[in-house]
Amino acid sequence: MNPNSIFLDRDGVINVKAPEGDYIKSIDELHLLSHVGEAIRLLNESGYNVIVITNQRGIALKKMTMDDVLSIHNQINKELAGEQAHIDDFFICPHDKGVCHCRKPEIGLFLQAEKKYPVIRESSYMIGDSPSDIKAGHNYGLRSIAVHNPVPEADYYAEDLLQAVQLILKNREK
Repeated sequence: MNPNSIFLDRDGVINVKAPEGDYIKSIDELHLLSHVGEAIRLLNESGYNVIVITNQRGIALKKMTMDDVLSIHNQINKELAGEQAHIDDFFICPHDKGVCHCRKPEIGLFLQAEKKYPVIRESSYMIGDSPSDIKAGHNYGLRSIAVHNPVPEADYYAEDLLQAVQLILKNREK
């Protein structure tokens, strides 16, 4: 098992984000972003563990269930399989704001992942599209890449996941 991991936020990084205040509640609402399969396949081929770290507050708000979220994650991997790619694992915070230590920007989901996947923080990254994603990565001791939306605190910015992965692989060669 490779100790280098790429942690990804889900909504806005892997799939199209729901409108503000709404949630991706079913596989019918799931639409992968362009080049996601290629990006994840490159990470898989390079030996990285690809781990999704996602806040899913809609569960706490009773807008969806954990089974709905698990179905969405199964569908993501099903679609990725068509491009010879896969996500190794998904770690989910189902809680409302302020009631747990796993909701980003807290690091509880990273600590859960670390129990299953050894992590060398110096050569692992967090890729997200929001300040809480970037802060969570930094709180855990990772370099971070903001995608789609520049986040001033991020170590790097990329237009999309594929560009972020290309940056990681280029930095690895140095």
